[in-house]
Amino acid sequence: MANDARLPLTSMVCRRAHWDTEWLRKWEARFSEADPDGRLRPSPAVRFHRKNWEWLAIAQALSERGMLERGRRGCGFAVGMEPLASLFAASGAEVLATDLGAADEAAKAWTTTGQHAATLEALYWPGFVSRAEFDARVRFMPQDMRALEPDRLGHFDFIWSSCSFEHLGSLEAGLQFVLRSTELLKPGGFAVHTTELNLSSDDATVETGDSVIYRRRDLAALAHRLRLIGCAMAPLEDFAGIDDEDIEYDYEPYYGNGREHIKMMLGGFVTTSCLLIIRKGRFPAVLSPAAMSEPVLMPEAGPAGSGPHDAARLRAEIAALKASCSWRVTAPLRALARRLR
Repeated sequence: MANDARLPLTSMVCRRAHWDTEWLRKWEARFSEADPDGRLRPSPAVRFHRKNWEWLAIAQALSERGMLERGRRGCGFAVGMEPLASLFAASGAEVLATDLGAADEAAKAWTTTGQHAATLEALYWPGFVSRAEFDARVRFMPQDMRALEPDRLGHFDFIWSSCSFEHLGSLEAGLQFVLRSTELLKPGGFAVHTTELNLSSDDATVETGDSVIYRRRDLAALAHRLRLIGCAMAPLEDFAGIDDEDIEYDYEPYYGNGREHIKMMLGGFVTTSCLLIIRKGRFPAVLSPAAMSEPVLMPEAGPAGSGPHDAARLRAEIAALKASCSWRVTAPLRALARRLR
Protein backbone atom coordinates (compact mmCIF):
# COMPACT_ATOMS: atom_id res chain seq x y z
CA MET A 1 0.00 0.00 0.00
CA ALA A 2 1.38 3.43 -0.94
CA ASN A 3 2.01 5.97 1.79
CA ASP A 4 -1.04 8.02 2.75
CA ALA A 5 -0.44 11.59 1.54
CA ARG A 6 -1.74 12.89 4.88
CA LEU A 7 0.91 11.04 6.86
CA PRO A 8 4.59 11.96 7.04
CA LEU A 9 6.98 9.57 5.32
CA THR A 10 8.68 6.95 7.44
CA SER A 11 11.84 4.96 6.71
CA MET A 12 10.85 2.83 3.71
CA VAL A 13 11.80 0.76 0.68
CA CYS A 14 11.41 2.07 -2.86
CA ARG A 15 8.46 0.53 -4.72
CA ARG A 16 6.34 1.19 -7.79
CA ALA A 17 3.25 2.28 -5.83
CA HIS A 18 5.05 5.42 -4.65
CA TRP A 19 4.79 6.87 -8.19
CA ASP A 20 1.02 6.98 -7.68
CA THR A 21 1.22 9.07 -4.50
CA GLU A 22 0.52 12.78 -4.29
CA TRP A 23 3.88 13.59 -2.68
CA LEU A 24 5.96 11.92 -5.40
CA ARG A 25 3.91 13.40 -8.25
CA LYS A 26 4.33 16.86 -6.71
CA TRP A 27 8.12 16.65 -6.56
CA GLU A 28 8.35 14.91 -9.94
CA ALA A 29 6.46 17.83 -11.50
CA ARG A 30 8.87 20.25 -9.82
CA PHE A 31 11.84 18.37 -11.26
CA SER A 32 10.30 18.19 -14.73
CA GLU A 33 9.65 21.94 -14.69
CA ALA A 34 13.24 22.65 -13.63
CA ASP A 35 14.76 20.12 -16.04
CA PRO A 36 12.71 20.13 -19.27
CA ASP A 37 15.56 18.44 -21.20
CA GLY A 38 15.58 15.46 -18.84
CA ARG A 39 19.24 15.76 -17.84
CA LEU A 40 18.37 14.64 -14.31
CA ARG A 41 16.95 11.34 -15.54
CA PRO A 42 19.63 8.64 -15.14
CA SER A 43 18.31 6.98 -18.30
CA PRO A 44 15.65 7.96 -20.85
CA ALA A 45 15.03 4.22 -21.36
CA VAL A 46 13.07 3.88 -18.10
CA ARG A 47 10.11 5.71 -16.60
CA PHE A 48 10.57 4.56 -13.00
CA HIS A 49 14.08 4.90 -11.59
CA ARG A 50 15.16 4.41 -8.00
CA LYS A 51 17.72 7.27 -8.14
CA ASN A 52 15.00 9.80 -8.91
CA TRP A 53 12.93 8.24 -6.12
CA GLU A 54 15.79 8.85 -3.67
CA TRP A 55 15.97 12.58 -4.45
CA LEU A 56 12.18 13.00 -4.32
CA ALA A 57 11.83 11.02 -1.08
CA ILE A 58 14.64 12.97 0.62
CA ALA A 59 13.03 16.26 -0.41
CA GLN A 60 9.61 15.16 0.86
CA ALA A 61 10.93 13.84 4.18
CA LEU A 62 12.75 17.10 4.90
CA SER A 63 9.97 19.36 3.64
CA GLU A 64 7.20 17.82 5.74
CA ARG A 65 9.42 18.14 8.84
CA GLY A 66 9.85 21.88 8.31
CA MET A 67 13.50 21.69 7.26
CA LEU A 68 13.22 23.33 3.82
CA GLU A 69 12.51 26.84 5.05
CA ARG A 70 14.32 30.15 5.29
CA GLY A 71 16.69 30.16 8.24
CA ARG A 72 17.34 26.41 8.21
CA ARG A 73 20.87 25.05 7.67
CA GLY A 74 21.62 21.75 5.96
CA CYS A 75 24.66 19.68 5.04
CA GLY A 76 24.85 17.15 2.21
CA PHE A 77 27.44 14.39 1.84
CA ALA A 78 28.94 12.92 -1.34
CA VAL A 79 26.65 15.24 -3.27
CA GLY A 80 28.15 14.49 -6.68
CA MET A 81 26.23 16.53 -9.25
CA GLU A 82 22.82 15.95 -7.67
CA PRO A 83 20.23 18.75 -7.77
CA LEU A 84 19.30 18.77 -4.08
CA ALA A 85 21.62 21.62 -3.05
CA SER A 86 19.97 23.88 -5.66
CA LEU A 87 16.49 22.68 -4.73
CA PHE A 88 17.03 23.27 -1.00
CA ALA A 89 18.57 26.70 -1.61
CA ALA A 90 15.44 27.65 -3.57
CA SER A 91 13.41 26.96 -0.43
CA GLY A 92 15.47 29.51 1.50
CA ALA A 93 17.68 27.04 3.38
CA GLU A 94 21.43 27.55 3.66
CA VAL A 95 23.39 24.54 2.41
CA LEU A 96 26.90 23.20 2.90
CA ALA A 97 27.58 20.66 0.14
CA THR A 98 30.47 18.22 0.65
CA ASP A 99 32.28 15.61 -1.39
CA LEU A 100 35.71 14.01 -1.49
CA GLY A 101 38.62 16.31 -2.26
CA ALA A 102 39.55 16.30 -5.94
CA ALA A 103 42.95 14.73 -5.19
CA ASP A 104 41.42 11.65 -3.53
CA GLU A 105 41.81 8.51 -5.65
CA ALA A 106 38.19 7.50 -5.03
CA ALA A 107 37.07 10.94 -6.17
CA LYS A 108 38.86 10.46 -9.48
CA ALA A 109 36.90 7.27 -10.09
CA TRP A 110 33.55 8.96 -9.36
CA THR A 111 34.49 11.93 -11.57
CA THR A 112 34.67 9.68 -14.64
CA THR A 113 30.99 8.78 -14.17
CA GLY A 114 29.84 12.34 -13.41
CA GLN A 115 29.08 11.51 -9.78
CA HIS A 116 31.61 13.74 -8.03
CA ALA A 117 31.56 17.45 -7.25
CA ALA A 118 34.69 19.47 -6.56
CA THR A 119 33.20 22.93 -7.03
CA LEU A 120 29.94 24.80 -6.55
CA GLU A 121 29.52 25.01 -10.32
CA ALA A 122 28.82 21.27 -10.52
CA LEU A 123 25.89 21.70 -8.10
CA TYR A 124 24.14 24.63 -9.73
CA TRP A 125 20.90 23.76 -11.53
CA PRO A 126 19.40 27.00 -12.90
CA GLY A 127 15.93 25.50 -13.28
CA PHE A 128 15.61 25.31 -9.50
CA VAL A 129 17.11 28.56 -8.24
CA SER A 130 18.58 31.84 -9.47
CA ARG A 131 22.34 32.22 -9.54
CA ALA A 132 22.22 35.04 -6.99
CA GLU A 133 20.19 32.96 -4.50
CA PHE A 134 22.42 29.93 -5.07
CA ASP A 135 25.63 31.87 -4.48
CA ALA A 136 24.19 33.44 -1.35
CA ARG A 137 23.02 30.18 0.23
CA VAL A 138 25.28 27.33 -0.96
CA ARG A 139 28.87 26.61 0.04
CA PHE A 140 31.13 23.72 -0.89
CA MET A 141 33.73 22.00 1.30
CA PRO A 142 35.78 18.83 0.69
CA GLN A 143 34.94 16.16 3.27
CA ASP A 144 35.72 12.46 3.59
CA MET A 145 32.73 10.64 5.06
CA ARG A 146 35.14 8.18 6.70
CA ALA A 147 36.84 10.92 8.69
CA LEU A 148 34.24 13.51 9.66
CA GLU A 149 35.40 16.85 11.06
CA PRO A 150 32.48 18.23 13.12
CA ASP A 151 34.44 21.25 14.38
CA ARG A 152 35.18 22.32 10.82
CA LEU A 153 31.78 21.53 9.35
CA GLY A 154 29.57 23.07 12.05
CA HIS A 155 26.06 22.23 13.20
CA PHE A 156 22.91 21.90 11.13
CA ASP A 157 19.16 21.53 11.29
CA PHE A 158 19.36 18.68 8.77
CA ILE A 159 21.85 16.50 6.94
CA TRP A 160 21.38 14.17 3.99
CA SER A 161 23.11 11.69 1.69
CA SER A 162 21.83 9.87 -1.38
CA CYS A 163 23.09 6.27 -1.73
CA SER A 164 26.56 7.21 -0.50
CA PHE A 165 27.46 5.51 2.76
CA GLU A 166 27.40 2.03 1.20
CA HIS A 167 30.52 3.07 -0.75
CA LEU A 168 32.79 3.54 2.30
CA GLY A 169 34.39 0.09 2.15
CA SER A 170 32.33 -2.08 4.51
CA LEU A 171 28.94 -2.43 6.16
CA GLU A 172 30.33 -1.15 9.46
CA ALA A 173 32.13 1.83 7.89
CA GLY A 174 28.83 3.06 6.48
CA LEU A 175 27.01 2.62 9.79
CA GLN A 176 29.81 4.45 11.59
CA PHE A 177 29.23 7.41 9.27
CA VAL A 178 25.49 7.44 10.04
CA LEU A 179 26.16 7.34 13.78
CA ARG A 180 28.98 9.90 13.85
CA SER A 181 27.23 12.32 11.50
CA THR A 182 24.52 12.85 14.13
CA GLU A 183 27.14 14.93 15.98
CA LEU A 184 26.55 17.56 13.31
CA LEU A 185 22.84 17.85 14.06
CA LYS A 186 21.35 20.43 16.36
CA PRO A 187 18.99 19.00 19.01
CA GLY A 188 15.74 18.07 17.29
CA GLY A 189 17.43 17.99 13.88
CA PHE A 190 16.94 15.36 11.17
CA ALA A 191 19.22 13.12 9.12
CA VAL A 192 17.81 11.63 5.93
CA HIS A 193 19.84 9.03 4.04
CA THR A 194 19.26 6.50 1.30
CA THR A 195 21.23 3.30 0.86
CA GLU A 196 21.16 -0.16 -0.76
CA LEU A 197 18.86 -2.78 0.76
CA ASN A 198 19.18 -6.52 0.09
CA LEU A 199 15.77 -7.89 -0.86
CA SER A 200 16.76 -11.49 -1.59
CA SER A 201 18.68 -12.39 1.59
CA ASP A 202 18.85 -11.36 5.23
CA ASP A 203 21.90 -13.58 5.66
CA ALA A 204 24.41 -13.55 2.79
CA THR A 205 25.25 -10.14 1.35
CA VAL A 206 28.11 -8.00 0.01
CA GLU A 207 29.87 -6.99 3.24
CA THR A 208 33.02 -5.27 1.91
CA GLY A 209 34.16 -3.55 -1.26
CA ASP A 210 33.28 -0.54 -3.36
CA SER A 211 29.54 -1.05 -2.86
CA VAL A 212 28.11 -3.04 0.05
CA ILE A 213 24.47 -4.06 0.47
CA TYR A 214 22.68 -3.69 3.79
CA ARG A 215 20.28 -6.28 5.13
CA ARG A 216 17.15 -5.65 7.15
CA ARG A 217 18.94 -6.92 10.25
CA ASP A 218 21.78 -4.42 9.72
CA LEU A 219 19.27 -1.58 9.73
CA ALA A 220 17.48 -3.00 12.78
CA ALA A 221 20.85 -3.04 14.61
CA LEU A 222 21.46 0.55 13.48
CA ALA A 223 18.13 1.62 14.99
CA HIS A 224 19.18 0.15 18.36
CA ARG A 225 22.60 1.82 18.21
CA LEU A 226 21.01 5.19 17.42
CA ARG A 227 18.90 4.90 20.58
CA LEU A 228 22.10 4.59 22.62
CA ILE A 229 23.24 8.04 21.42
CA GLY A 230 19.95 9.85 21.96
CA CYS A 231 18.61 9.51 18.41
CA ALA A 232 15.78 7.53 16.83
CA MET A 233 15.11 6.12 13.39
CA ALA A 234 11.58 6.23 12.01
CA PRO A 235 10.13 2.70 11.69
CA LEU A 236 11.21 0.88 8.54
CA GLU A 237 8.33 0.06 6.22
CA ASP A 238 10.10 -2.77 4.43
CA PHE A 239 7.39 -4.01 2.04
CA ALA A 240 9.14 -4.06 -1.34
CA GLY A 241 6.05 -4.05 -3.54
CA ILE A 242 4.21 -6.56 -5.69
CA ASP A 243 3.68 -4.65 -8.94
CA ASP A 244 5.27 -5.89 -12.15
CA GLU A 245 7.99 -3.24 -11.95
CA ASP A 246 8.90 -4.41 -8.43
CA ILE A 247 9.20 -8.03 -9.48
CA GLU A 248 10.97 -7.58 -12.83
CA TYR A 249 14.33 -6.36 -11.57
CA ASP A 250 16.85 -4.83 -13.96
CA TYR A 251 20.20 -6.52 -14.60
CA GLU A 252 23.40 -5.85 -16.52
CA PRO A 253 23.62 -4.25 -18.98
CA TYR A 254 21.28 -1.93 -17.07
CA TYR A 255 18.60 -0.09 -19.07
CA GLY A 256 19.02 -2.52 -21.96
CA ASN A 257 16.55 -5.22 -20.93
CA GLY A 258 13.21 -3.51 -21.42
CA ARG A 259 12.69 -3.29 -17.66
CA GLU A 260 12.19 -0.44 -15.24
CA HIS A 261 14.96 0.34 -12.74
CA ILE A 262 13.19 0.21 -9.38
CA LYS A 263 14.79 -3.11 -8.41
CA MET A 264 18.10 -4.39 -9.75
CA MET A 265 20.48 -7.34 -9.59
CA LEU A 266 23.68 -6.23 -7.82
CA GLY A 267 26.47 -8.52 -6.65
CA GLY A 268 24.21 -11.54 -7.03
CA PHE A 269 21.38 -10.04 -4.93
CA VAL A 270 18.13 -8.28 -5.78
CA THR A 271 18.38 -4.79 -4.27
CA THR A 272 16.69 -1.42 -4.23
CA SER A 273 17.00 1.94 -2.49
CA CYS A 274 15.93 2.40 1.10
CA LEU A 275 15.10 5.69 2.85
CA LEU A 276 16.22 6.18 6.46
CA ILE A 277 14.82 9.07 8.54
CA ILE A 278 16.60 9.82 11.82
CA ARG A 279 15.80 12.42 14.48
CA LYS A 280 18.22 13.66 17.12
CA GLY A 281 16.89 14.12 20.65
CA ARG A 282 16.69 17.48 22.40
CA PHE A 283 19.50 16.79 24.85
CA PRO A 284 23.18 16.29 24.09
CA ALA A 285 24.27 12.65 23.94
CA VAL A 286 27.74 11.18 23.81
CA LEU A 287 28.72 8.49 21.33
CA SER A 288 28.73 5.60 23.78
CA PRO A 289 31.22 2.74 23.32
CA ALA A 290 28.35 0.28 22.96
CA ALA A 291 26.81 2.26 20.13
CA MET A 292 30.06 2.74 18.25
CA SER A 293 31.27 -0.87 18.52
CA GLU A 294 30.10 -3.29 15.87
CA PRO A 295 27.23 -5.44 17.21
CA VAL A 296 27.32 -9.21 17.00
CA LEU A 297 24.52 -10.44 14.71
CA MET A 298 23.43 -13.77 16.12
CA PRO A 299 23.03 -16.81 13.83
CA GLU A 300 20.01 -19.05 14.14
CA ALA A 301 21.75 -21.78 16.14
CA GLY A 302 22.12 -23.26 19.61
CA PRO A 303 20.56 -22.34 22.96
CA ALA A 304 21.29 -18.95 24.52
CA GLY A 305 24.58 -18.72 26.38
CA SER A 306 26.12 -21.62 24.47
CA GLY A 307 28.94 -19.94 22.57
CA PRO A 308 31.34 -17.02 22.11
CA HIS A 309 28.76 -14.96 20.21
CA ASP A 310 26.52 -14.96 23.29
CA ALA A 311 29.38 -13.83 25.52
CA ALA A 312 30.22 -11.00 23.13
CA ARG A 313 26.60 -9.91 22.98
CA LEU A 314 26.37 -10.01 26.77
CA ARG A 315 29.47 -7.82 27.07
CA ALA A 316 27.96 -5.34 24.61
CA GLU A 317 24.69 -5.25 26.55
CA ILE A 318 26.55 -4.64 29.83
CA ALA A 319 28.54 -1.82 28.21
CA ALA A 320 25.30 -0.28 26.93
CA LEU A 321 23.75 -0.49 30.38
CA LYS A 322 26.74 1.20 31.99
CA ALA A 323 26.57 4.00 29.41
CA SER A 324 22.87 4.65 30.06
CA CYS A 325 21.23 7.32 32.20
CA SER A 326 19.62 4.61 34.33
CA TRP A 327 23.04 3.33 35.39
CA ARG A 328 24.12 6.79 36.51
CA VAL A 329 20.86 7.54 38.31
CA THR A 330 20.96 4.28 40.26
CA ALA A 331 24.63 4.61 41.28
CA PRO A 332 23.79 5.79 44.86
CA LEU A 333 21.49 2.81 45.37
CA ARG A 334 24.17 0.38 44.22
CA ALA A 335 26.70 2.01 46.54
CA LEU A 336 24.27 1.71 49.49
CA ALA A 337 23.65 -1.97 48.67
CA ARG A 338 27.36 -2.68 48.71
CA ARG A 339 27.73 -1.08 52.18
CA LEU A 340 24.83 -3.15 53.54
CA ARG A 341 26.33 -6.48 52.45
